[in-house]
Amino acid sequence: MRINKLLPVICIYSLLSFACNQNDRPLFMSDAYTVYHDRVEQGSFTAEALSSGHMVSDYVSLNAEIHPVIEYKFSINGRDDELAFGVNHRANIFPDDEDAVVLDMTFGKRSDLRSGKPSSGSLPANTKVRFRVDFREVIEAFREKGYYDDILGNRIFEGDFRGLYIAGDTYPLSWDFENISGNPQLTMEDPDGDGIYEKELIFNVYDPSAHTSSGWTLSNDITGYPQLKSPCVLLDALYNMALDEMVMLMEEDGTFRTGKEWAGVWTRDLSYSALLAMAYLDPGRCMTGLMRKVDGERIIQDTGTGGAWPVSSDRVVWSLAAWEIYKYTGDREWLKQAFEITRHSVEDDSRTIVDKATGLMRGESSFLDWRKQTYPLWMEPSDIYCSLNLGTNAAYCQALKVLGMMAIELGVEDEWSARAESLRDSINSHLWQEDKGYYGQYLYGRYYRSLSPRAEALGESFTVLFDIATQDRKLRVLQNTPATPYGVTCIYPQIPGIPPYHNNAVWPFVQAFWTLANAAEKQSGAVEYGFASIIRPAALFLTNKENFVAGNGDFAGTEINSDRQLWSVAAMLAIQHRIIFGISFGTDYLKFDPLIPRSFRGSYTLTNFAYRKGIYNISIDGWGDGISSFRIDGEESAEHLIPAGMQGTHDIKIIMNRKEEGGSFTVTADHTAPGTPTLYAAGNSISWSPVEKAAGYHVFRDGKNIATTMDTTADVQEGKGNPEYQVMAFDDSGAESFLSNPVYPAPEHPVIIIEAEDFNPASGSKVEGYSGSGYIRVAAENKKETVVHVNAMAGTYALRMRYANGTGPVNTDNNCGIRSLYVNGSFSGSMVFPQRGKDQWSDWGETNVEWVTLKDGDNTLALRYDDFNRNMDGKINEFLLDYISLQRFR
Repeated sequence: MRINKLLPVICIYSLLSFACNQNDRPLFMSDAYTVYHDRVEQGSFTAEALSSGHMVSDYVSLNAEIHPVIEYKFSINGRDDELAFGVNHRANIFPDDEDAVVLDMTFGKRSDLRSGKPSSGSLPANTKVRFRVDFREVIEAFREKGYYDDILGNRIFEGDFRGLYIAGDTYPLSWDFENISGNPQLTMEDPDGDGIYEKELIFNVYDPSAHTSSGWTLSNDITGYPQLKSPCVLLDALYNMALDEMVMLMEEDGTFRTGKEWAGVWTRDLSYSALLAMAYLDPGRCMTGLMRKVDGERIIQDTGTGGAWPVSSDRVVWSLAAWEIYKYTGDREWLKQAFEITRHSVEDDSRTIVDKATGLMRGESSFLDWRKQTYPLWMEPSDIYCSLNLGTNAAYCQALKVLGMMAIELGVEDEWSARAESLRDSINSHLWQEDKGYYGQYLYGRYYRSLSPRAEALGESFTVLFDIATQDRKLRVLQNTPATPYGVTCIYPQIPGIPPYHNNAVWPFVQAFWTLANAAEKQSGAVEYGFASIIRPAALFLTNKENFVAGNGDFAGTEINSDRQLWSVAAMLAIQHRIIFGISFGTDYLKFDPLIPRSFRGSYTLTNFAYRKGIYNISIDGWGDGISSFRIDGEESAEHLIPAGMQGTHDIKIIMNRKEEGGSFTVTADHTAPGTPTLYAAGNSISWSPVEKAAGYHVFRDGKNIATTMDTTADVQEGKGNPEYQVMAFDDSGAESFLSNPVYPAPEHPVIIIEAEDFNPASGSKVEGYSGSGYIRVAAENKKETVVHVNAMAGTYALRMRYANGTGPVNTDNNCGIRSLYVNGSFSGSMVFPQRGKDQWSDWGETNVEWVTLKDGDNTLALRYDDFNRNMDGKINEFLLDYISLQRFR
């Protein structure tokens, strides 16, 4: 036999050529970036996996160079109350010399300073800027009247003045109004008492949030977890980096830290992380963390708008994580405990957050808990409590299903599956948008509700994953919900004038749920896009960031961000385990239903995967949206699952079907909707402020669109009742703003005011701004009912209460006041008294609307503290009650 001596050389060359060709064959390509087997390229930036344990990146944040033109405004008491929403001061701070740039302004009057200076190029390092604002008009108002009325019509009393602050768009400034009062660097000062407040700041100093590491090297022992080997070194490295960061997030107390910058356990963060991946990677740590979020056999709602629950009401996502842990472990004691906790929480919710008119659950958007980021700015916390959000309702529907499945598993009567089905029907009846082919963001308003047409990515995903949508609607949701070049945004379109965070941002964990929803419906193209949307940022930033800006894909520029965010880590692991390998769990089995897009084709192995008493080494070859061959230890199996009772070590070999049947999906440029009009009523007409880029306006009466106009005025239609008017702007593309603040011109029936102090002892302390002769203090330690009487005509009335709650800030804490309303002895509903500002007891606001039926003659209205009124603090549950208002509608 004659052997060709060149053959080994040719073979080696061929193998090297194949490897090079593999690396140069894109996994995903778009105009924005390209993902290869070993790297990601975006413009001039490249991230490369040198091995499964080492990556490098030359990415530099687009915010690393500071533009000399900044926008900013001043803030009384940490609120956006100096200029109209979206209207800011503007200044070019490029220095003339080494002296500080001095900017002089008058509070409440917009300024555009130093506009003739160079506006291109980067701001020099360590530029000093002295801000000086004339605040004497406000001080004079305090002196003469005892209060100042801000541009929004809010009355700020002298006794409630806590300080003047500065906010803005360039570090060290921030638009985080709710937290600037705790930042001394952003506190304006008036040491000589002349009414001119000043602050000197330094711009273009090193901002750690605008930089990431240039390299990642595996630093922790991850051998105890499932080991991935894929045809792409980039996937292997990103997988290992996720495990590495997961280990970094393990705290000594047996819990997961929420993120590098987020200490402690957060209910929804841990729950969604567990649902994605952590429940099976570290169930014990998840159990410990979940139990940290339980008090009195009730789930703790994370801090949120107005003092948490019930304004924020998505705490039941805890149960989804608990159920996922049970399915993986089979731990019956855990199941019993989780069932009781979930049952008690749902019982309290059933009397507090169920909307009687629609059957939907009230409360803030799940995880989108920073009100200005996803709600119109006119909405108070009590308005948000009354809103009916897609994501929160979808999660709640699944929680009711889970509670029913827990009951069946425990042999307890199932009272919850039927309620889940009823809630599913309500979601489909009230939140579906036939013209758009996906669900609306939420129902909102005051006396009447309208559906916000924005898409909400997490909620849309849940309607598919939790079988809320019908099969036809599932596909329409996946194909029609807008996706942007860098990922699916939390909401679409975006809100103008609001910095990126939930608005105008992509969150990897939301992208993961979106990708899982597409995998469940075999939408291969959207899965490929979803993979890339999670791979790109992790590779370029060399960490699993909390979020990034939708418009440019950059991690810097969002209001808050963190490295190694737990649910982003879980997202990276979930797309590998749950999609590439198709892993899911039943109560007594481990199931496989993989999907591998054609561009990701190849051989994958996942070894050391533990399930119950077995260890599984899984290999999968090819590409496609289904399985053509499934073998357990060499034996073909028609059922693609592992029974829970299997023990020992086993080999699973899967061959894919090499088929793709998924449809198209919608990728569109990121878009910002018009701003929200501000509406005024005068006599028989309404008028509103012109909105920039508006092509026209829709006029709404009682929650329904009655007219379209190019004008900024409209006549009021005569008729019976108390008509509620709102206006919505739309642009040339058809994108619509939020509805304006509601107004009530020419009501048919006058408002009945019942002063609380006329029937109850008035409070001995005095704050400003009350009506009548005083007000009463309502506190949890005082179990006495608050009772008032009203003589009325029979009919249906909208009841609200004017109150103050200074126990905490608007955006956080857990002291929301809650009481039960009884009308003529019968329970009517829960009244919610959210926090309005720390120690700001003169800041009066209105509660939620409760519709009540009154009889002719004397009626008794009572506020009572029931057990289910216990808020998340458990002790501080108090407020000042000024009066009760009744507006007759029919």
